Amino acid sequence: MTAPEAVLPGGRFAVVRASPLAVVGGAMVAAALVLGAAKGWQSLAQATINGLVSGSYFALGAAGLTLVYGVLKLVNFAHGEFLTFGAYMALLGHSTLSLPLPVAIVFGVALTAVLGVGLELAMWRPMRRRGAGVLQLLLMALGLAFVLRNSIQIVAGTDVRQLGANVTASVTFGGLHIGRTELWVLGVALVVLLALALLLRETRLGKQIRALSDNPELAETTGIDTEKIVLVTWILAGALAGLAGIVYGASVGVVTPNLGFEIVLSLFAAVIVGGIGNAYGALAGGILIGLVQEWATLVAPASIKVAVGFGAMILVLILRPQGLLGRVRSADR
Repeated sequence: MTAPEAVLPGGRFAVVRASPLAVVGGAMVAAALVLGAAKGWQSLAQATINGLVSGSYFALGAAGLTLVYGVLKLVNFAHGEFLTFGAYMALLGHSTLSLPLPVAIVFGVALTAVLGVGLELAMWRPMRRRGAGVLQLLLMALGLAFVLRNSIQIVAGTDVRQLGANVTASVTFGGLHIGRTELWVLGVALVVLLALALLLRETRLGKQIRALSDNPELAETTGIDTEKIVLVTWILAGALAGLAGIVYGASVGVVTPNLGFEIVLSLFAAVIVGGIGNAYGALAGGILIGLVQEWATLVAPASIKVAVGFGAMILVLILRPQGLLGRVRSADR
């Protein structure tokens, strides 16, 4: 009983594996205390507000990405282009069709969901039925990303466009400020994320999605219509991606063909930190990456905050390779 492994079953990181959220939460609190003492509590509070805003659209995009992986085991490298497509469809609805901005947002979200379903029916389902392997699907997803990005660029051009949201007005309280558009973004994202969590946890549809993610063979033998659930998954993933792209474009004030590419790396980091395939983990990972990136700007140039986010991801994976809420999978899965 002298070895550390004997005292703490599971090795030196057993405590992290047993309660990862508590340990990471404690580390975040400790980091916040150090930053607050060194850089000022008001600066920390402002960076935290900014981190929650960016973390909210990270979480939206990451949730859609991880839903697709959880159900289909497909790493959708074109997910960033889904964000761009949603933003441009909202722009089309507002600027060209003269729809009110809230209606244009719904229009963009709906069309991105349609895009996800269309690609499932035209590409992914036929390829799965033909027995395509992981490598073929990965290459198709990568190729799809280039096709979508360049198609958007050809049709919409390379000019920087504005979505129409007011990015100058702000709300000030206690010396802190948040843009009114950012406040709306944060509120909408939190409501949607809460609704997604409740859908997955409490509804029959959500339980079927989780069952298909856990064990596709068992889900099919128990009578679950797996093809229907796959379509629903693409609807949810597309809608979440479209909304993430729209709120990101609204937050920064501009829409460009590279909009999705600008944040897709952070989305993947959020998915991996939370536990790939776990929707709840994507929500936690998105908020964590958002906070880490914005806190990093207090001590480092803003240009490297994405790299700091990936540094946090690497640290989490060293402590818990399956991510915060991920599960250790057996060798055959």
